[in-house]
Amino acid sequence: MLEVAGTIEPSSIELLKDVAVENNRGLVAIGAGLAVGLAGIGSGIAEKDIGAAAVGAFAEREELFGKGLIMTVIPETIVIFGLVVAILLLFL
Repeated sequence: MLEVAGTIEPSSIELLKDVAVENNRGLVAIGAGLAVGLAGIGSGIAEKDIGAAAVGAFAEREELFGKGLIMTVIPETIVIFGLVVAILLLFL
């Protein structure tokens, strides 16, 4: 049987618990950042294609401006969902 020389003091155990809590907070912050960042990148890629098509449609027929504007705004809601997820991660 393996024996370890010395004992762990109670103050050392509390220090290790504090380090674990700080590590968890850091990982939650990274997760929140990824939620917003990846949602923003995906939304930007989608909005690029939709915006180009909307401008082309508006150039041909001016009455399509409202529909093109609405279609361009729809991917931005994905970023709002990412922000909500980040807020829930940070504060719950």
